Amino acid sequence: QVQLAESGGGLVQAGGSLRLSCAASGRTLSVYNMGWFRQAPGREREFVAAISRGSSTTYYTDSVKGRFTISRDNTKNTVYLQMNSLSPEDTAVYSCAAGTGFISRQRTGYDYWGQGTQVTVSS
Repeated sequence: QVQLAESGGGLVQAGGSLRLSCAASGRTLSVYNMGWFRQAPGREREFVAAISRGSSTTYYTDSVKGRFTISRDNTKNTVYLQMNSLSPEDTAVYSCAAGTGFISRQRTGYDYWGQGTQVTVSS
């Protein structure tokens, strides 16, 4: 079983950038497809981005395409989410997730979740 811990969230002004990290422990990250999800107050958790085990495939939700980049370093057991051109609409708790099946945009495609890190974008 893998444990996931996110970091890198915080308060940033609109137009700014943040890089989120998701560190894995307990098992090597290379066996998992990885995803980032976010949940804003009063809204359901939504898919943000996903990356396959070997980084050959990435998925993004339309609202972050061209602004966010998901990447991974399996030697460091870490997945990243680089977020640029942030807007207040990106404010949410961001969580990473690990899946043993196929790379997925669905919450049900992931088996393990981190606790999340808060991202707040001020206007």
